[in-house]
Amino acid sequence: MDVRIDDKLEMKKPHPCGNKIFTVTRIGMDFKIRCDKCGHEIMIPRIKAEKNIKKIIR
Repeated sequence: MDVRIDDKLEMKKPHPCGNKIFTVTRIGMDFKIRCDKCGHEIMIPRIKAEKNIKKIIR
């Protein structure tokens, strides 16, 4: 999957704040993503993140 830094990801499941849009801040074995609504940053394994991506917004 072609995910780049500063891409917006629409996930299948929402963050507890209710938002589904996240911004990619780091790529590697893990993705570091930031919630666009509350600003919370999450480190998530690449495999788990790729399963939960619904749409990539460039």
